[in-house]
Amino acid sequence: MAVSERIVLGSGKLYAVVGTKTNGAYTIPADTELEQESNLIGFIQGGATIEYAPEFYTAEDDLGIVQKKYLTDETVTLRSGVMTWNTDTLKKLVATGVVSTEGTKSTIKIGGVENFDNSQYVLRFVHKDKLDGDIRVTVVGSNDAGFNMQFQKDAETVIDAEFSAVPQDKKGTLLVIEFSEPASAGE
Repeated sequence: MAVSERIVLGSGKLYAVVGTKTNGAYTIPADTELEQESNLIGFIQGGATIEYAPEFYTAEDDLGIVQKKYLTDETVTLRSGVMTWNTDTLKKLVATGVVSTEGTKSTIKIGGVENFDNSQYVLRFVHKDKLDGDIRVTVVGSNDAGFNMQFQKDAETVIDAEFSAVPQDKKGTLLVIEFSEPASAGE
């Protein structure tokens, strides 16, 4: 049974945990395990954008009479503005970050190719909707776009993260979108 169509309004929360890969597939934690406040990457501003981009090669004769198309590549990107952040958040946004804590002071040192850890994160964006039902978007990937910080006198500092998806399993799954009916459906 398919879930009902809906109009989607609003943003959500973005969670991230270090991915664990076994036998060519990442383990995706259960919703209740992944969607913990301790896994919240930070409160987001500007929502989240998921981009799926296929690439095709088309073989075609000179006269345009016969044609065959092949899918040659796919990319998925998850973008979101992170408004609340700390050194642990920044560690999830860079592949060369080293975090240290001493007393009440936390420090992240960024840079140095020898610090490259190649961590991939299980990322879950959750859009809650009591009326129509929740939407969960899951990708595994890393922030390959870097980041910038603007400290302004009249605006919050939001870090724009851009996570590039990697295959979650041996079939090459890049993106999982789950729709659920509201809890009160069928009552």
